[in-house]
Amino acid sequence: MTLMSLRGVQERVPFSRSTIYAKIARNEFPAPIKISENRVAWDSAAIDAWITDKLQQAGV
Repeated sequence: MTLMSLRGVQERVPFSRSTIYAKIARNEFPAPIKISENRVAWDSAAIDAWITDKLQQAGV
């Protein structure tokens, strides 16, 4: 597992910060992991799985 910052996530998916957090609130995107009091990170495997799922849904 590799942890990714918000910037790293945004390099992988075409969403703004506000869109990412809105999708998280609607359970449409992987939630981050709290790694310290003021810092979160995303599991890269969860982001990869989300991307794979979206590509399969699109028939790609």
